Amino acid sequence: MKEGIQKFFVHQLQDLYDAENQLIEALPKMAQACSSSKLRSAFEEHLRQTRNQVQRLEQIFQSMQEKPKGKKCKGMQGLIKEGEEVIKEDFEPEIRDAALICAAQKVEHYEISGYGSVRTFAELLGLNDAAELLQQTLDGEEATDQKLTQLAMESINKKAIRK
Repeated sequence: MKEGIQKFFVHQLQDLYDAENQLIEALPKMAQACSSSKLRSAFEEHLRQTRNQVQRLEQIFQSMQEKPKGKKCKGMQGLIKEGEEVIKEDFEPEIRDAALICAAQKVEHYEISGYGSVRTFAELLGLNDAAELLQQTLDGEEATDQKLTQLAMESINKKAIRK
């Protein structure tokens, strides 16, 4: 029984690994599309965090003697496609920024869900070091989500509404 759940755990880690690598490619495009320097900085900061998250996943794979390969994450692929559509839309800059926050928060909520689940499996499997690394990533994802909410509430969405 434990072998089956460990296989599922690795499968989920591979999914997250691919998701993070897709995000590494998408975040610079999102940052470039921003008119708000604060939002651009938030995306650039999240890019740095995402690279660290990939390194944590690689560390977990190594500790389990697994290859850090990604299984194509179709969920992230769809979310990124939505973000690309926002960039291509003919929105005024302030509205595009608000739409980019919406797209980014969908990504954050997807990642929060994924990392929360794998962290729980790591705990149940007795993989305490992995659980700790996954919790660090989960904390970072939650902080990014909160930062995006704060940006939206304090300035971005207010500017968009005035348009």
